[in-house]
Amino acid sequence: MSEAAVRKGRKYDQVIEGARQIFMADGFDRASVDDIAREAGVSKATLYSYFPDKRLLFLQVAKAECLRMAEDAEGLVHEDMPVREVLEFAAQRMVAFFTSDLSVAVFRVCVSEAERFPDLAREFYESGPMTARARLGAFLQRAAARGDLVIEDCDLAAEQFAQLCKTGIFMRRLFGIDETVTPELAARTAREAVETFMARYGA
Repeated sequence: MSEAAVRKGRKYDQVIEGARQIFMADGFDRASVDDIAREAGVSKATLYSYFPDKRLLFLQVAKAECLRMAEDAEGLVHEDMPVREVLEFAAQRMVAFFTSDLSVAVFRVCVSEAERFPDLAREFYESGPMTARARLGAFLQRAAARGDLVIEDCDLAAEQFAQLCKTGIFMRRLFGIDETVTPELAARTAREAVETFMARYGA
């Protein structure tokens, strides 16, 4: 089942927003179709006419949330800000996202449904994480052009930075070892990601 299975219509945005409210409050597993339909102000039949599977609806909500977060973050970053300051801001946002219930649930759903819905994970990655990494890569390229960073492959560097923001915390959340990440650990992870990145690419 791919994005072609999603029917767009008059109440599509209404369904997405209702689902967002329920998924963010209850998580994927606990969210019920009844609650989503009630929050969205539509019937279950209408909801299923747009999204025949709850996983498909969840991934659509997650993609929209990723893009929203990326656009919000981009609006808070200015070209004249010091590179380190921008990276610190980006690291804090990334650590918060990677350790969120939403991110963990997305990863689990993508992996568990990879065989049934082979296009699902690809569509989410291309419209969510890949877009965010591309924007970070574009910023790194501009910083390198100004001489603030020394980077040959900005796309690779953006991917490395994202992985640094997962270090020691994402896998523990994914496997349920840690139910939450303390603010202190999140701050330390973000700080060390920036320090390591700057040690490698700082001018």
